[in-house]
Amino acid sequence: MGFSRKRIGRDGKPRYTAYYLDIRGQERSAGTFSNKKDANDAWKKAEAGVSAGRQGDPGRGRQTFQVYVLEKWLPHHLLEPGVRSNYAGQIRKHLIPFFGPMKMRDILPEHVRQWVTYMQDKSASARTIQYCKGSILNAIFTTALEDEAVTIHPSRGVKTPPVPDKPRHIIAADQFDLLYQALPDTDAQLLVETAIESGLRWGELTELRVRDLDFATRILTVSRAVIELSPEDHPDGGRFLVKEYPKDKEYRRFKLSQQIARKIEAHVAANDLGPDNLLFTYQAPTQPRSRTCGTTATPPAGMTEPNERGRRYWHGTLTAYNEAQCRCEHCRGAYATYRAMRRANGKDTPRAPRARDTDGHIPADWFRHQVWYAARKTAALGKIRIHDLRHAHASWLLAGGADLQVVKERLGHASIATTEKYLHSLPTADETALDALTRIRGPQTTRSA
Repeated sequence: MGFSRKRIGRDGKPRYTAYYLDIRGQERSAGTFSNKKDANDAWKKAEAGVSAGRQGDPGRGRQTFQVYVLEKWLPHHLLEPGVRSNYAGQIRKHLIPFFGPMKMRDILPEHVRQWVTYMQDKSASARTIQYCKGSILNAIFTTALEDEAVTIHPSRGVKTPPVPDKPRHIIAADQFDLLYQALPDTDAQLLVETAIESGLRWGELTELRVRDLDFATRILTVSRAVIELSPEDHPDGGRFLVKEYPKDKEYRRFKLSQQIARKIEAHVAANDLGPDNLLFTYQAPTQPRSRTCGTTATPPAGMTEPNERGRRYWHGTLTAYNEAQCRCEHCRGAYATYRAMRRANGKDTPRAPRARDTDGHIPADWFRHQVWYAARKTAALGKIRIHDLRHAHASWLLAGGADLQVVKERLGHASIATTEKYLHSLPTADETALDALTRIRGPQTTRSA
């Protein structure tokens, strides 16, 4: 049963605060009024809302965006661990600085539009703005509307800068051969070849275990994926979390080619791997990373900028590196040469190589920086990503005449429309159309313009 409580304000006039019990039996305020009648009406209305299953606590809208999102929404919203980690980073970087101190009830569509302008002024990409608004803000305010923390959905209908659908750059077979030859060892070659032969995502590929491949039938079962998290986001404070299902939460089974199955079987035998062992594992470096000793380029004429004591030094010398703090390639080269000579003469001991904190899974960023980028540069392939091998797998299958539904199932796409994007994506896809054009226009092409 609700009630109103009288108190005397600072101006000496009576004020009446309306109270009611929420669904947990806790006393809540429905507001303070200048007369008892309005206060009684307020608690009766609040009680009616509780009876209808809605608390109607006005205090919900008074909490700030930062408190609601970080203390109530993010910890309890059902998300994949990797998505939660990504959301947390984007919220702290892009949303809290703008919306953080604002009360939830005060946020309107105009503020979301102002945030879009704020992001553009920060030179954020259109894709980042679309992701933060379309995926994160919309989800926050949809839940806030259900929680009665807001009375309207402020981000619904707010437009963001368009994100162009860029064409995929599909690696060709001869380009892959160059990349394959540029890889540093047979383990890296087998991993990359397995990636393009299977079309697996990185998390699926690096969680493959011996038991997942039936060598008699060459059937590969994809039933798990691994994600890399910060220790703060990992339930046990680790770095790698194995999910007992792939991305679309559906197992899939498909056949590998005979040649790649033989290579994997030989790899398992050579390394004496058991059924539960990972096929591909991180190998800690045993030697320090080699450094470039000097530069063959001629040092620039002239001297460094004056240091704090007003002194200048010739480029390409140790004194310029140490005294003038010059970090041009020539001064850094002189210092690297000096250190290399000391190590060669036994005067310096190089520090032990840095090993990654891992349970055997291969860190994606380590593979990119230590293996992929160097091979990509040697093969002159531009900014081809590891994930582009999955795109190449789909494109090669479709270009070779594989059934669209079969390719969809191999890749684990939720919609066949996603698989259709790989049709005619190879550089040679337009050759048939050009041949048809030439046959029709052939007699005209000999005419001068």
